[in-house]
Amino acid sequence: MYHLLEALHYQPSHYKIHRLNITNPAPCIFIGRILTYSTIPNVILFLHNLTMNTLHLPTPNPQAKQSSEKLEHIIHKEIKTSGGWLPFSRFMELALYAPRYGYYTGGAHKIGAEGDFVTAPVISPLFGQALARQIDFLLPQTAGIVYEFGAGTGELAATLLNSLSNDNLKTYCIIELSAELAERQLAHIKQTAPEAAHKVRHLSALPDSLDGIIIGNEVLDAMPCELVRRSEGRFLQIGVGIENGELSLIPHPLSDTSLIDAAHSYFPDTEPYTSELHLAQYAFIRTLADKLQRGAVIMIDYGFDAAEYYHPQRHMGTLIGHYRHHTVHDPFFNIGLTDLTAHVNFTDIAQAGTDGGLDLIGYTTQADFLLNLGITELIPPDTAHDSPAYIHIQTASALHKLLMPHEMGELFKVIAFGRNISIDWQGFVHGDICHKL
Repeated sequence: MYHLLEALHYQPSHYKIHRLNITNPAPCIFIGRILTYSTIPNVILFLHNLTMNTLHLPTPNPQAKQSSEKLEHIIHKEIKTSGGWLPFSRFMELALYAPRYGYYTGGAHKIGAEGDFVTAPVISPLFGQALARQIDFLLPQTAGIVYEFGAGTGELAATLLNSLSNDNLKTYCIIELSAELAERQLAHIKQTAPEAAHKVRHLSALPDSLDGIIIGNEVLDAMPCELVRRSEGRFLQIGVGIENGELSLIPHPLSDTSLIDAAHSYFPDTEPYTSELHLAQYAFIRTLADKLQRGAVIMIDYGFDAAEYYHPQRHMGTLIGHYRHHTVHDPFFNIGLTDLTAHVNFTDIAQAGTDGGLDLIGYTTQADFLLNLGITELIPPDTAHDSPAYIHIQTASALHKLLMPHEMGELFKVIAFGRNISIDWQGFVHGDICHKL
């Protein structure tokens, strides 16, 4: 049996971002001494055991634990009725979206101090206010509708509703499958953007056609992915089965031609090499492209172009879990209570949009996008002069997280497409890196 992830490790993580998982080929320096490669595994094991013995992840309450156990039972049952094996994408779909018990459908708070991570709109309203500058320029060229996917707490929606021109914005549509989450979003919007709350419409399915601005912040990374391994000259599809009564990662020979084609296209010759393939992300963007009659698509997420994503040294992929502000490397840890996510292959996203006939408007880092839109000009005047010191610190800290390369500024990217709309966007005036796609 193949164990992709043999043990659980974790580190503090305040938002959905984690280390790049690149093996450093240079000698490792540890406490002033150069270690030989033969000693590195022992050091790693020592540090792992030290970590596991001194730090403890928060324990779920009895109700949450019971919910996780019910979801695990559902997954066990489906594995048995499916011949003993599920593709990883199906497992991830159940873990995140199974009715009542999935991570995003279970009803618990996911974002913020009491959740598992925070997102840019929660870190500071400056994020949404800067984005509003770009959307306000585009809305008059459309029917005046904003369509938001993955609205989460409703924080970004509330900021945009407060920031967009009342004349430009006619309707704000939130595409949301969870009725409970939709109620929570609307309650937050009514409290924080009461004058514009009447413009909000919740949709449980996509309209037949779209005319407006489509936005998604950290939506793509939450779509189920496939796990594929290259080893001994062949590709294996990593799925989920049951061994000794426990869920386990098990490889099968890869037979799906679309996955084989994608693996041949993206994977390096390095062996063994394991990474993710994102057919669901491609299909999602292609669907938006097919439905968009006029307007734009703006996706913001963490990820890389294909050359960087499938770098030979990133041989274990980017799949990660998030639980109570810690990163978790075991996909079976507290199923339904732990967010599972993988980075975005933006080359594939660009291909999906252009295959659907959209214009690729731009691709850049979150930092350059926000700076191009004048995020620093949006700092309230009282923050810059006579406000208390803690306000200065909060604003500076938020901008640091949003813009700095080692925080969200460089790892998070913005990609945009358009149809029958202006291609000259302020957000991409400097720092466009479409050439990397």
